[in-house]
Amino acid sequence: MILITGASGSVGKTVLQEAIGKESKVRAMYRSREEAAKAPSGCEPVLADYSDKQSLRKALDGVTSVYVVCSPIPQLVELENNALNACKESGVKHVVLNSALGAGDYPKSFPSWHRKVEDKLKETRMSYTILRPNGFLQNIVTYNAPSIRAQGAFYVAMGDAKVSYLDVGDIAVVAVKVLKGGTHAGKTYELNGPEALSNQELAKRISVVTGRTVNYVDIPESAQREAMLGLGMPEWQVTALLELQQFYKQGGGAKTDGLLQALIERAPVTLDQYLAANAREFRDQAASA
Repeated sequence: MILITGASGSVGKTVLQEAIGKESKVRAMYRSREEAAKAPSGCEPVLADYSDKQSLRKALDGVTSVYVVCSPIPQLVELENNALNACKESGVKHVVLNSALGAGDYPKSFPSWHRKVEDKLKETRMSYTILRPNGFLQNIVTYNAPSIRAQGAFYVAMGDAKVSYLDVGDIAVVAVKVLKGGTHAGKTYELNGPEALSNQELAKRISVVTGRTVNYVDIPESAQREAMLGLGMPEWQVTALLELQQFYKQGGGAKTDGLLQALIERAPVTLDQYLAANAREFRDQAASA
């Protein structure tokens, strides 16, 4: 039996779908009855919370491999450590930890939080595989589509920094594959997309696929901070996002290599493929559909 945590999240949900297609015994962990009721066929839903040790023990009963993922919140280290302790106590054989690019050497923001959990996982001496994905293609829609629909532009303090985006679906393929452990045990995989692109190039690609002019406007970091706070984002989240952008501005997200393709055994999803499938999200009519 394998357990997929975070089964209602953007990454966990995709990993769950991939697992259902590849594994015979899949358990999906949800925090609420409402979400558990939406569980896809082919899996066994279970209610549990990282902050509730008793519920974790129940979720882990009979489980041999676990995919661990948590929302990027300040309590991430504490909550994921709880999960790892429960895995150890329950006799789990292999843990796949969803970490983040930069966890190896970037001492700020989300990567630094993930590094603490990585170190904890290694201390448990359980078999493990760590995944450190780069930026998600899906975040392009999440963060940029609203202002593109409204104003034909997106605004970020990123300069000409490049990011090699990858698709969440490709991450899911890797996650399910390495849940078996084997030759993947003890490995840390930094997952990068097939090409590194600046926001200027991203704007051009979106313009081509949507048939409308889309501009990238580089703004001062102070202006982006003020804008995000004005949208009601908590200060901790604003600071963490801006620190993560500094990582990219230092070149941390610009690497490309063949590892992802080797792991999924096919060509990774490209930016152009993703944009073609989601072009509607950037057009005016998408806002009122």
